Amino acid sequence: MVDSSKLALFLTAALLLAVAPGPGMLYVLARSLAGGRREGVLSALGTFVGGMVHVLAAAAGVSVVLARSAVAFATVKYAGAAYLCFLGVRMILAASRDKDELPTAALPPPRNPFWQGIATEVLNPKTALFFLSFIPQFVNREAGHVFAQFLALGAVSVTLNTSADLVVTMFAGPLGNRIRSSARFRRAQRTATGGIMIGLGTYLAVSKSE
Repeated sequence: MVDSSKLALFLTAALLLAVAPGPGMLYVLARSLAGGRREGVLSALGTFVGGMVHVLAAAAGVSVVLARSAVAFATVKYAGAAYLCFLGVRMILAASRDKDELPTAALPPPRNPFWQGIATEVLNPKTALFFLSFIPQFVNREAGHVFAQFLALGAVSVTLNTSADLVVTMFAGPLGNRIRSSARFRRAQRTATGGIMIGLGTYLAVSKSE
């Protein structure tokens, strides 16, 4: 399916992106600080299910096109690589405008944080765009079984994201204080992640398509 070098690149990129604070992680962190560890874990599991919904939807819609058309495959890869670079640039610019302290989120206590976590992730269009741009870069069209490849890679990415969220839940106190109060820490995280995304997008754009 995916060759070993691309698989290593995928795992490295997915891991680095998973540990970088993003909307999903900050949502789980806020829930953990507001309602305790149990609420944070349920929220993280909810975002996992929501992420898998996006993966299934993207795999079902994109895999047929990628499997049947070499032109469409190349188009998706180049468009996705450009989008990753765009996200990286925007992340770096946002980091330079980061304020000294994040405002405390006024989150109403949900009756079921698991279902709210699902809804939060499913209703986030940026998640869908990310999977549509990131996962196809590592699909090997020539190996066939494009849907299975897309689903497997997406599941790994979502699992890494959720694992990072669960770690944040376990250490919500010190991590929460550091992420929320240290603008320097957040700027460094976002700048590094933005640079990773630009580098990843550039590399994938110039690398040979499978």
